[in-house]
Parts: sequence; C-alpha cells; structure tokens
Amino acid sequence: MAGLLFATAGANLFGAGDAVGTPGQAANLNGSATLDGSTAIEQSANSTPSDFETAFSRVAESVNPAVVQIRAAKVVDRRMPTPFEGTPFEEFFGQPGPSQPDVRQGLGSGVIVRSDGHIVTNNHVIQDAERLSVRTLDGTQYDAEVVGTDQFSDLAVLKIDASGLKAVSFGNSDQLDVGQWVLAFGSPLDPKLNNSVTAGIVSALGRLRSPSRRARGSNQGAGVNNFIQTDAAINPGNSGGPLVNLQGQLVGINTAIASRTGGYQGIGFAIPSGTVERVATQLVEEGNVRRAYLGIRYGPAPESLIQNEDLPQGSAVVSQVETGDPAAEAGLEAGDIITAIEGEPLDNYLELGNNIASMRPGDEVSLRVNRDGETRTFTVTLGARGDMQTADAESGGEGPPSSPESLQEDLGLQLRDVTPQVARQLGLEQDQGVLITDVDQSNPMIRDSGLQPRQVIFEMAGQRISDMETFMKVYRDIESGSAFRMAVRNPDGYVFVTSLQKPSGNG
Repeated sequence: MAGLLFATAGANLFGAGDAVGTPGQAANLNGSATLDGSTAIEQSANSTPSDFETAFSRVAESVNPAVVQIRAAKVVDRRMPTPFEGTPFEEFFGQPGPSQPDVRQGLGSGVIVRSDGHIVTNNHVIQDAERLSVRTLDGTQYDAEVVGTDQFSDLAVLKIDASGLKAVSFGNSDQLDVGQWVLAFGSPLDPKLNNSVTAGIVSALGRLRSPSRRARGSNQGAGVNNFIQTDAAINPGNSGGPLVNLQGQLVGINTAIASRTGGYQGIGFAIPSGTVERVATQLVEEGNVRRAYLGIRYGPAPESLIQNEDLPQGSAVVSQVETGDPAAEAGLEAGDIITAIEGEPLDNYLELGNNIASMRPGDEVSLRVNRDGETRTFTVTLGARGDMQTADAESGGEGPPSSPESLQEDLGLQLRDVTPQVARQLGLEQDQGVLITDVDQSNPMIRDSGLQPRQVIFEMAGQRISDMETFMKVYRDIESGSAFRMAVRNPDGYVFVTSLQKPSGNG
C-alpha cells in the first residue's frame, strides 16, 4: 500500500487585506477590503502547438511573482550518545546522555493572497516552528508571523511586512473537470529550486479522507478532507504552493503525495480553492475557523446490509449520538442508517462529513435515515463547535471530559468495558477492567507510553479500575497537568506499568 506523505521537505508525516478570487468573485475579509488577486489571464482560443506552449509560459510568468518559499526553523532535542553504547557496560553505565537543542530547517511553499502580505500555506509547513522566514521571487527575505492556523483543513495564513505585492487570483474549484490542465508551483526538495513549475492534469476530484483524531480535536465524528488529485509533479517542499489552471487562477493548495518511495510517483493531492477561500477568510477575519457541528460518530454500512436492504452504496451507520447535540435534538439515534443528505444519496459514507464541513453553524441540513427498515427524514440545525466548547467552559470551567468518548479523545485511547463476552473472546480470567481497543499514535505521550491495543487497564492513579464508570471517576479526580501511573495487563497475562499526564485545560 502506497504511503500518503505531506509534501514538505524534511517531513514524512501522513499513517486570505484585499480579494479571494478574480474580479466579481472576491471574498470580504475584513469588512472593508477584499483579496486583490491579479494573476488571471485570458488565453487564446487557438490550439496550435505554439499557442499551447505559450499558454504555459504566460501562466508561469503571471503566477510566479505570487509564489513564495517558506523556511521554518524548528528546535528539537537531540540526545547525546554515551561512550558505553554497544558495549557490555551499556546496561550498567549507559544512562541516556544529556539532550542538546538541534535547530532544523523545514522547507515549504506558499502563495500571496493579498497584496498587503497575507500568505496561505499548509499548517504542517509551519507547525511548531520557532521562526518563519519567507522569500519572494525577487529574492527578498521577510520574517513572517502566523495570523491563524487550522489543523483540520491543514491550512495556515501568514503575514509579512510588505505592500504592493502581486497576489494570486482565485478560481472556482467546483468547476474543475477531470483531464483539465493544471500547473503546480513551489520549492521542491531544495531551497535553490524555488519557484519551480510543473504541469499535469486533474486526475480525479473529490478524493475523501478522514483526518486524524488529533486534527479533529474533540468528538466531532463528521469531519472529512476533500482533495483534488493531480499528476503534476509534487515533491517534498511543494507543500503550501499553488495549483493553478491555465487562466492563472488558484484552484488548489498542494498538500500531499501518495508514494511508495517518499518521492513523486504521479499521485499528488491539493486542497480545493473553495475550501482555501472559506478557511483563509475566517482566519484573517477572526483568527480561527468556526465549523458546523452535527454531533455523531458514524462509519460505513457493511456490504451485506447494503445489498440485503438495497441501500445506497455510501450509506453511513450512526454509532453514537452525543446527548444534547444537534443530531440528538433532531431525533437521530445510534443505529440509524443515513442514506442521503440534502436529498442526494451517499456514494461514499465520507461524503456526509464533507458536506457538513462545507456548511456554517446555524445552517439546516436534511438527512434521510433508514431506521428499522423504515425511511424517515430529519432536519438538523447545525451547531458550532466553538460555541459548544465555550458553553462547557462556562458551565464547568476547565473541568474534565463529560463523556467516555470525549475522555478517550482527551487521552488518545479508545476504550471499552471488559464484558464477559469480551473476556471469553480474549481468553481473560476476569471480566473486570477497561480494554484498550486503539491508540492514537499521533499523540506523543501515548506513542511513548508503551500502551497498545488488547491491554486491560486494572489500576490508575493508585485506584482499582473495574469498568469505564470507575475509570472516568478516577480520571476526573486527577488534577489537570498532573502525572499518574497506569497499570495494565498484557494479553500474555504479564503486568505493565506506565505513566501518563493529564492534559491541562480540559473541557
């Protein structure tokens, strides 16, 4: 299976002052001004080889001044080796050596979207950076500040102290066709290769991917990333650069590649310009992104269910409905099968989250549901994730998670009770404790803890854990920011003890 990699040099991570848009299609970013893109051009209707060649050249000439190179300095701790490593004395004297800060330079790309120095790039290009610098086509270097970031969409907006810059024009990604020519810009592999241009076609549209738990944050269960697939060459360092059409308009932000080698193999992915415009506008205006919230967890309907009950191929099974959230208020229940949204049958269950993500808080959405063989239609008024987080903070301050599911997101563990049936299936002697069913490897604390699926938690913070109810009670009593011990029993019956730290600012 090919790996999916962020197209940022040094990374192998996958496992919007004036107008967004061309004249007449600008988005209002600050109440008075719009993005002032000026790269759009008119191409000749002729189709001779010479004209075709000229078309590419004209796009490159128009767009490149809006393309920038981004350098992200990140400080990491590097452990110094000890002289006893690899010797018989390592066990006795091979204590870890002192750590030493190591500054690493990440390489990425970006595109100017406002002439006053606002730049769009990928969030993963600038995440955790201590210092950001931007280089324009003419070689001028600028220090950059972060205006806002959005992990969910993997987008970020930077600002440099400049004016009169050339900004990209925005195209309509909804009007793209498979087979349409596109050009990718950026700094692949090496800083010296800045403003490189590659050409290809749109290979596919609507490639859907569910983001990691870390990017989702708390229990949304309805978020999906939607990508344009292209065969224009994208390599590490191209992340955050523009994908444009032959009119010089932005249609996507280059983000990732699928590869078995870590390099270009003809499969690249870009975030559609419609998403970029929506997210960048909110980041510039508000500094964050407010998303519509449905309040369910769901997964694909089994093939046997689809065939036996003649359901749409992309039907989604609701596995959980959050109490008090929009879906629950509208009457949805766990076990419902969502077959259509806004009257359109689902071809892929991820389309549900993709549609919700494109809506705003307060919007109404119609869901067609199959419940116990009967078809029903529910109208849900979508909430706002930000509003819900604020409400939690107002009602309980920085209190503990309010449900097992949100607690599990908090820790980076998926858990369930050890029922008699589970105990029999796993060959356990006792039907007590809490079973770890999955771990979030993107969470550094969990990754380093040694915790694994199929382990059973039987003690935490010095208290016996018999089920999820006692687990939640004990966890709530742990002070935020405090470390605590956790004892688990491995599948082979041996006991393993580790230590975790309760995140600060829960709620």
